Amino acid sequence: MTLKAPLPWAPVPVAPPRTLCSRVEAEAYVASACFRHGPPTLLGAELEWVVQHCGNPHRPLRARHLVDALGTHVPRSLVHDSPQTPLPHGCVVTVEPGGQLEISSPPRASLTDLIATVEGDTAALTDLLDPAGLVLTGSGADPYRPSRRLVDIPRYAAMETAFDRIGPMGRAMMCSTAAVQVCLDAGTSAEVALRWAALHDLGPVLLAAFANSPWMGGLSTGWASSRMRAWLMLDPARTRPSPVSWGLAAGWDPATDWARRALDTPLLCRRRRRGRWDVPTGVTFADWLSGALPGRPSTADLDYHLSTLFPPVRPQGYLEVRYLDTQPMGQWLVPVAVLAALLADPAVTAAARDACAPTVGRWLRAARHGLRDDTLAAAATEVFELACHALPALDAPAEVRLLVEEITEHRVQRGRCPADDLSSALAGGGHRDGARPAGLNGGQPL
Repeated sequence: MTLKAPLPWAPVPVAPPRTLCSRVEAEAYVASACFRHGPPTLLGAELEWVVQHCGNPHRPLRARHLVDALGTHVPRSLVHDSPQTPLPHGCVVTVEPGGQLEISSPPRASLTDLIATVEGDTAALTDLLDPAGLVLTGSGADPYRPSRRLVDIPRYAAMETAFDRIGPMGRAMMCSTAAVQVCLDAGTSAEVALRWAALHDLGPVLLAAFANSPWMGGLSTGWASSRMRAWLMLDPARTRPSPVSWGLAAGWDPATDWARRALDTPLLCRRRRRGRWDVPTGVTFADWLSGALPGRPSTADLDYHLSTLFPPVRPQGYLEVRYLDTQPMGQWLVPVAVLAALLADPAVTAAARDACAPTVGRWLRAARHGLRDDTLAAAATEVFELACHALPALDAPAEVRLLVEEITEHRVQRGRCPADDLSSALAGGGHRDGARPAGLNGGQPL
């Protein structure tokens, strides 16, 4: 949710912002900016973590704790003149509204390179936090503390105001949740529709298999993914899954659908040089184009509006998968490896869609039940077995293949997700207070 520079997925000519004169022009801009076609070769990841005080997960976090720990890596949302130095392997650190930390990797040409990058920078981030007594946690939501905003910038203040009009889920989403986000190339013009549809059709199954947030704010919520519950119930116009064409009907273009949706989504905020960024309720970007707000919007205003749309799969030139909870420490790479394997070969991608056919659209059921739902569990077994068979073609490290196979056998095939283990630990009086992560290979290249 943090606004950050797009991953440098492909060189894009930098053009000065221009004033938009019509809806047709605006939709054409969105379609071209959000779906960049080309051979699918790159892979990226964005990891978020709830941060706690070691040994005292109930203690409130303060912005000052993060500023002192991060040093020159601290983002400008906390220190306006920070150099915001990337971590040693190139990942950039950002801070979510409630103090959750995120690292965003540069895109890499192989799963092996991506794992080495993220593991190395996770270890570097852990080393920064350790002297301050702060730890990263392997849960998709803060199990103990109430939702409280730490980062005071106009964007987050406007978001909080807008979401408070709807209900409490906005603050929960902003301040108490954490995800693993996987970024993949959109693909060639012949591939993009299949890849877009597959990422949506896989959504409920992978959401259920990786659900890892059964507690939030000191309470057991009864949901396997309290994080995704918050997202789906937050603001449907902004967060609902995009509809896809099952048969990939001739002429169906996800870019056209997305552009139309973007213009019909209400504005969340409007940037101003001073003062608050609030906007009247219900005013869409299309309304702004038609004169509902003073001044005419520019392409820069439209870019910013696009950054306030939060569906489970979001196009940003590449495709960003947003429906996965943060995983237990050392396991972030499993959903990344599974998605990379399933999207690497169109035949495997099509087979994965077929396996997921009985579960299409079961987002809420997946978030509530995880793999306790028999239909989702059966589809997950098929999907993970496909991924296991496909991983060798990616030249994935042997340790990664073994980890995916172990999770397939010992968790997925038994109808379990990480939330089941976390629920047992928390209900038994134990707590996972962010043990220092060793990572897959101690933060060293594989």
